[in-house]
Amino acid sequence: MAHSIELLLDPDSDAAVRRMWAALLSDDLPSQGAHRSNSNRPHITLIAAARIDAGVDAVVGGLADRFPLTVDVGATVVFRGRRSTVARLVVANRELLALHRDLHHLAAPFVDGDVVDHCTPDHWTPHLTVARRVPDDQLGRCIAVADDAGQGAAVTATITGLRRWDGDAREDVELIGVRRDRGR
Repeated sequence: MAHSIELLLDPDSDAAVRRMWAALLSDDLPSQGAHRSNSNRPHITLIAAARIDAGVDAVVGGLADRFPLTVDVGATVVFRGRRSTVARLVVANRELLALHRDLHHLAAPFVDGDVVDHCTPDHWTPHLTVARRVPDDQLGRCIAVADDAGQGAAVTATITGLRRWDGDAREDVELIGVRRDRGR
């Protein structure tokens, strides 16, 4: 099962993404909101790999002074595959790119196997997933509903934390940031 290290949003930004999820659900469309586990929350994946050892938890604390970090959330984007993923782009500013690069450097000794290509520095497309496994016949509607719920235009979001997702144990560990209500 996949492991990852992810950025977390402040409550207002988290709620804005959840509104998009809810709008998709109310229109009977695929949505990240369909996943009801407590660990399901809006996030920006920095690293994904087959396994990330928990030893990484002790070394990433040095990045705490980089938070909070303000980013712009831009247009809707579609990642094509057998079924598509609909997401909102996160504008890759200098601070976000430096955090991504530095985290990769710190985490490298704890990553088992290769980091997923689309998460490596120079190949990363930061984004917030709105819906996964969207069939082609629902793609247009999914984009329109997500755009309407997200008001279509760029918005500012605040990144307040960092977590490690352990896909084998199916648990998340907050590494930086204050534990708060997960909106459930």
